[in-house]
Amino acid sequence: MTLDVVILAAGQGTRMRSAKPKVLHPLAGKPMVTHVLDTAEQLGATRTHVVIGHGAEQVEAELSGRDVNFALQAEQKGTGHAVAQALDNIGDAKVLILYGDVPLIRAETLAALLAEVDETRLGLLTVELADPSGYGRIVRDIDGRVTGIVEHKEANEAQRAITECNTGIVAATAAQLKRWLPRLSAENVQGEYYLTDIFAMAAAEGIEIATASPASALEVEGINNRSQMAALERAYQRDRAERLLTEGVALADPTRFDVRGRLDCGHDVFIDVGCVFEGEVTLGNGVSVGPYTLIRDSHIAAETVIEAHSIIDGAEVASRAHIGPFARLRPGTRLACDSKVGNFVETKNADVGEGSKINHLSYVGDARLGRGVNIGAGTITCNYDGANKHRTDIGDDVFVGSNTALVAPVSLGDGATVGAGSTINKNVDAGALAVARPRQTTRASWQRPRKSS
Repeated sequence: MTLDVVILAAGQGTRMRSAKPKVLHPLAGKPMVTHVLDTAEQLGATRTHVVIGHGAEQVEAELSGRDVNFALQAEQKGTGHAVAQALDNIGDAKVLILYGDVPLIRAETLAALLAEVDETRLGLLTVELADPSGYGRIVRDIDGRVTGIVEHKEANEAQRAITECNTGIVAATAAQLKRWLPRLSAENVQGEYYLTDIFAMAAAEGIEIATASPASALEVEGINNRSQMAALERAYQRDRAERLLTEGVALADPTRFDVRGRLDCGHDVFIDVGCVFEGEVTLGNGVSVGPYTLIRDSHIAAETVIEAHSIIDGAEVASRAHIGPFARLRPGTRLACDSKVGNFVETKNADVGEGSKINHLSYVGDARLGRGVNIGAGTITCNYDGANKHRTDIGDDVFVGSNTALVAPVSLGDGATVGAGSTINKNVDAGALAVARPRQTTRASWQRPRKSS
C-alpha cells in the first residue's frame, strides 16, 4: 500500500503565550512543523495532510511552497476528530499519524512502526518514562498483548503506576480508521473524541496491536511552552554537536553551538564558542572559526581563519583567507586565496582578488578588486546614487590610501596609487598617482580660541 501521513497542527498552544500558531515556532531555525514534514518526505509518503485550525491562514502561508493537502478542524474536538477531517482525501493506503509539535521524531523509528502494519495489525509507538504523569498508559493483558490505552485523567491508581506510555503516534490502514473513527464517543472527562479509543475497538475485533519504541524519549517529546521549546532546542543542538565531534570537528564547547540548517565540515576544523550556522554552510579542511561568529549560506575553503564576532552571509571564500574580527561579508562577496578582510570591514557583492587586503574600517560594495590590492583604513566605495547601484573596478597591485572615497562608476588601472584622503570620481590610469584633496595651509603663531571667563 501507499503511505499517507496526517500531521495534526490545529492546536492553539495557549501556553506558548504567543499570537503565532504553536507549530510555527522555530526549532533550529525553522518552524517545528517543517521538521515533521521533512521526516514524512524521508519516509516516501505519497501524500501528506496537515490538519489546521488555530491560525490556519498563517500555517497555510508558511507551508505554501510544500506539497501538502490541508484539512480544516474548525472546532477543537480532540485527536480522533482531527484525524477524521483528513480521511475523505485518503484512499487505500497506510496512514501514519504525526504531530506538528513533536519535531524530533526520526524516520528510522517511524519506518520500524510502519513495517508492523497491515489489515490485521495496528501500529502504536510507545515509550517508557520514569515519570509518566500526564501521559496515556498502555494497558496489556497477562500475555503482554495491548488491549487499550487509558488517558491519565481517566486512569485508576493501578493504571497510573504503568510506565509504558502512549506517544500519540499511530500507524493504521485507511480502511481501519474509516471503520473506527465514526464510532468514537466524547463521553469522557475532556468531552473530546480520543484517537486512543480505537485501540480498544481493534482489540475487540481481534486485531493485533503491534508496538515499537523510539531510541530516545526525546524523539517523542512534544512542545507546549517556552521552557519545553528551549529544552528541545538544546537537545537538538547537542545531537548535532555530537555528530560533528564524531566526524572529527573540534568544538570548544558543544553546549554553546547552534546549527540552523546544514553544516558540512572537512577534517581539522575548529569552531569556538557561541557560533551560529544558518542555511547551507560548508567549512573546508583546517578552517578555524572564532567565537560568536555567524555564518549563513556560505562556502569557506580550506585553511581560512575567521576571527571573533564576524558575520558571513552568502559569501564564497577561497583557501587561506583571513576574516575579521568584527568583519561583515554580505551576499555576493567572493574572496580569493590569501585575501584578507579585517576588523570593522563590510563587503557586499564584491570580488576580492588573490592576496588583496582590506584591513580595517572600510566599506567595499559592488566592486572588483584585482590581485595584490591594498585598501587603506576608512576607504569606501560610493556605489549608490540614491536610485541606482554602480560598480567600482580596481586593477591588480593598486594601493588606495586611507580615508578615500571612490565615487562609482569608477575604475583604477593596474598599479595605480590613490593618495590618502582623496575623493576619486574619475578613472585613474594604470601606474598613475591620483590625489584629490585641498592643499594644506599652515599659519604660524596660531592662537587657539579659549573659553571666555
